[in-house]
Amino acid sequence: MTDYSDGFDHDSPRVAAVNWWIRMRAGALSAAEKAEFDAWRAADPANAVAFDDMAEMCGFVESLAPSRRAEPPRAVPRRFSPAGAATIAAAFCLAIAVGFGDLANWLRSDIYAGVGDRKSVTLEDGSRVDLDASSAIALHFEPGRRRLTLLEGEAWFQVAPDAARPFVVEAAGGSVTALGTAFDIAIDKGEARVTVTEHSVAVASGGESVVVEEGAQSAFSAARAARAPETVDVKRATAWRRGRLIFENKPLGEVLAALGRHRRGYVYCIGEASCARRVTGVFDAENPAQALREIEAFLGLRAIHVTDYLILLHG
Repeated sequence: MTDYSDGFDHDSPRVAAVNWWIRMRAGALSAAEKAEFDAWRAADPANAVAFDDMAEMCGFVESLAPSRRAEPPRAVPRRFSPAGAATIAAAFCLAIAVGFGDLANWLRSDIYAGVGDRKSVTLEDGSRVDLDASSAIALHFEPGRRRLTLLEGEAWFQVAPDAARPFVVEAAGGSVTALGTAFDIAIDKGEARVTVTEHSVAVASGGESVVVEEGAQSAFSAARAARAPETVDVKRATAWRRGRLIFENKPLGEVLAALGRHRRGYVYCIGEASCARRVTGVFDAENPAQALREIEAFLGLRAIHVTDYLILLHG
């Protein structure tokens, strides 16, 4: 059975394979380096497997980089094509992102829930905020208004009454004003989705405003007015608060992005056809490794472990 450990072993064959791959991409190995590489590969069968997986993944990584003009060939291992600076930069940025990808929002935020963490906070006015994993909020309380900004992720708000100080949450270029209420806001790909669990809210975006009543949902972005509210299953829409992730006929790429908020590292699908595969199921947000195993088995996919922090699914 595939192991989706969240641990990070710097001496693991996968990490060493990535290091060798980057060194080879940076230029031809010296004779001493080549001998060191051959010795490392032969020292343990797991090393050879890890490096072969890296080779298989190579084409996928290069496809993420912008196309470049052909460069003069260099002496590299026979199974690799020459790498441009964009590919090396992609690998370097990946290493930085693993440790510091959410640093910017952490610095801007007043309330923050990290990867795989959920948090509940009572604000100074008595309002309650529940944050899903990988979510951040900035507070801007003023004498005449309680203003917050959802920087990333998803949060549920239970607002304490105060007619003299409106409660406003800004997200994705729009705003949601509580009308004596409890509601959920999620940000995904620059769009905000608001689900009302009690009373109603006023959503302003794209120069227009709409009222969303209890049990309904709307979505908006900076350039687009809120869509007409639709009745939804509120319990399903806010299942994350009970530690559940529910997907109904969602593309694999979207599902992996959601799971990524609950697991340190990155899981990608390779190929348009694989990413378009549909997923339906209820998964435990506190056990994303199990969710990935179930998805892999159900869709008949194969997992390539580049490092413990980078897994690629294809089929």
